[in-house]
Amino acid sequence: MQTHDIRKRFLDHFIKAGHTEVPSASLLLDDPNLLFVNAGMVPFKPYFLGEQTPPYARATSVQKCVRTLDIDEVGITTRHNTFFQMAGNFSFGDYFKREAINFAWTLLTNSVEDGGYGIDPQKLWPTVYLDDDEAEAIWRDEIGVPAERIQRRGLKDNYWSMGVPGPCGPCSEIFYDRGPEYGIEGGPEADEDRYIEIWNLVFMQNVRGPGGGKDNYEILGPLPKKNIDTGMGVERVACILQGVDNVYETDLLKPIIDLAAELTGRSYGAGSHADDVRFRVIADHARTSAMLIGDGVLPGNDGRGYVLRRLLRRVVRSMRLLGAGDNQATMGTIIGKVIDLMAPSYPELETKRADIVKVAVGEETSFAKTLAAGSKLFADAATATRKSASTTITGADAFTLHDTYGFPIDLTLEMAAEAGLEVDQEGFTALMAEQKQRAKADATARKTGHADLSVYRDFLDRGPTEFTGFDELVSEARVLGLVADGARVPVATAGQELTVVLNRTPLYAESGGQMADVGTITTGSGVRLSVTDVQKLGKSVWLHKVRVDEGEIEEGDEVLAAVDTAWRHGATQGHSGTHMVHAALREVLGPGATQAGSLNRPGYLRFDFNASGPVTESQRREIEEIANAAVEANYQVNTFETGLNEAKAMGAMALFGENYGDVVRVVEIGGPFSMELCGGTHVVSSSQIGPITLIGESSVGSGVRRVEAYVGMDSFRFLSKERALLAGLASSLKVPSEEVPGRVEQLVTKLRDAEKELARVRAEQAQAAVSGLLDTATTVGSTLVVEGRVPGLDANGLRSVVTDLRGRVADRQAVIALFSPSGDGPDAKVPFVIATTPAARDAGIKAGDLVKEVAPLVGGRGGGKPDLAQGSGTEPGGIDAALSRIREFVG
Repeated sequence: MQTHDIRKRFLDHFIKAGHTEVPSASLLLDDPNLLFVNAGMVPFKPYFLGEQTPPYARATSVQKCVRTLDIDEVGITTRHNTFFQMAGNFSFGDYFKREAINFAWTLLTNSVEDGGYGIDPQKLWPTVYLDDDEAEAIWRDEIGVPAERIQRRGLKDNYWSMGVPGPCGPCSEIFYDRGPEYGIEGGPEADEDRYIEIWNLVFMQNVRGPGGGKDNYEILGPLPKKNIDTGMGVERVACILQGVDNVYETDLLKPIIDLAAELTGRSYGAGSHADDVRFRVIADHARTSAMLIGDGVLPGNDGRGYVLRRLLRRVVRSMRLLGAGDNQATMGTIIGKVIDLMAPSYPELETKRADIVKVAVGEETSFAKTLAAGSKLFADAATATRKSASTTITGADAFTLHDTYGFPIDLTLEMAAEAGLEVDQEGFTALMAEQKQRAKADATARKTGHADLSVYRDFLDRGPTEFTGFDELVSEARVLGLVADGARVPVATAGQELTVVLNRTPLYAESGGQMADVGTITTGSGVRLSVTDVQKLGKSVWLHKVRVDEGEIEEGDEVLAAVDTAWRHGATQGHSGTHMVHAALREVLGPGATQAGSLNRPGYLRFDFNASGPVTESQRREIEEIANAAVEANYQVNTFETGLNEAKAMGAMALFGENYGDVVRVVEIGGPFSMELCGGTHVVSSSQIGPITLIGESSVGSGVRRVEAYVGMDSFRFLSKERALLAGLASSLKVPSEEVPGRVEQLVTKLRDAEKELARVRAEQAQAAVSGLLDTATTVGSTLVVEGRVPGLDANGLRSVVTDLRGRVADRQAVIALFSPSGDGPDAKVPFVIATTPAARDAGIKAGDLVKEVAPLVGGRGGGKPDLAQGSGTEPGGIDAALSRIREFVG
């Protein structure tokens, strides 16, 4: 049964049962908690939360979903996908458990002729929540499932909530038994590889309290109305009904793999795991990319745009690695195939075909240039790394790839891993920080474009721009002037970048550490300008840096200036969070921790302060706790204007580097908790800041320290990653999370002991090898040549052995040349050391000259002094030739 038919049968089944069909919502719903829609119930959240009244009692949909947490796992296994379809049926205070179970069972088990899926009922295993006797009775007594095929499971598996206080309830999941060839018997409790979940029925009947995790919260009581929320995995059902092992072999993904195979000349499933991973990456990412572009996402450097860019670039690179030529454009063909496959269910893809393909091809063209330059630089860096006997690409090389060639750091990490190398991420991060500091130092020059500021004299003489952004985010305004390339212009057209001066504006101009707002300037006639930056001139005139997107703007036009609301929300979180951190710092470190600089942008803040030494870990935890306690206290944020002296008398703190007039603006959070002179934008109450997470503390100069923090959703995402990391460690170490530090310490101790023991054994082996090498030494002419291979030694160990050997033959004309090969293929290393005795040097035999002779023969380089020199190569097969060359040289 084809996937499109599976979707249609699902919808038809529930429409026949009185449900209203609701088309799939966009992947980009306005939900501050989500980057993309990631579950079928997301569009219905306002109804379940009681925020809106549903227009129907029953609904059904097949919702397109994207989950991006596992991008790096896609292709490596067959379990991970970024795009999937979730079919669901929903009841808002109408039917409940009995009907939901019957609806699911009849669709799954009815014959194909009767509109069902025709699945053998003997292969289906329901699960229910621990104490859900009602659901179990329905399955057993009404549906007829034997009791031994019904399993009870706990909160983690069979109880659902949104992760926050609100609606929740027990689940009943339906699993399909794929057969003994896929695992052991015993139902889902025994093996979820053999028994795969295909449908989850959520009986939303309770209200949960606060708490973390899937089982760390209290059930507070029943909901006023009981609701139903179910989700059937369309792709999983397709695997079953099409008789294939995984989603990549179904009718909507296998043709993409087949096309990629045709374009590259490689075969899927031919025995190369690496190739199979790349084929799966292409199929998954191409489909997700087409769906995202169709919903309006464009490639970019952050947020949703960055996710799309990363997906598209992984497709391009995978095609190249499979054999597509550097100049072979394949994205248009691949994306076109995706549209062919998906359009029967999502006809808007066909309508937008040209635009979707254009965006994808444009990114391919752009990335081809990046790959051409960056891949060569990466290869050079990797070669140099191996030749230096290292396994870590320097932070400087990674930074050059990023800064000069636009190579994303995650791609560098991925390519390094494939090459068996690592990347100095700390070094890369430090260089990025230095670049940002340099950028800030010349920000004023860049933002005025080195223009002659006399062009703005007229605006300064007219008086200040009226800033309306404290009270509104959209303001009517008039264009006072347009400035392009340092000169006034009467009109600007689409594509131009210039500066616009308005008589009034809601857009915040960068100052006090707060970055400028972004937004738009529009007219009723369809003119649209994107505002990318706002700067102050003489602290009074706002200069809007804009790009004309549509139409033609003229001096004197009446316009609407609007702030990007999401940007402003994040900016207020960052700025108010800065005040909270400042107050907490002073409480923990004392009044001497005064501000020495700050920067805040949506989701992030950094704060420089005077300090005599580093902040300890315990102080850092205390600062974080105090700041977050103030967030939780939900303090009101009050702003008012008063005289400078009066403000100082009230205890208001002044911002770093600001010159204040007689009248100042005071921002007060929680009465005495925080009171500062500030002209920035802020939240209404402290709880709107969201969690504050300190992510770093460092020195930025003599007597000045810096803390950095995330706020709001950026803080949550950071903590989520940290939690996932800890959970992964706990799982790998098989200990509870709280025991991870102690367990890691034990392992580190064991590793150090093992390394010491290994070093001791190697030293003994090396000493044993010394005598053997002297026994097998040969005399060439007048020179004793001690040569050979001593595996298992690094450069330092090898040098120690060579020095020891030279000491034993110091009274003779001798050359000692030892090689220590390790690894094979691209991971091969050949460090080598050559030493000479005084008599050999008197005869004109110098170690440095010998190294230069033999290094190319082992694929490396080296150098040194006449008495001792060393090098490293990557070709063990050249050692015999190198030893032969040494004998020729001394002879």
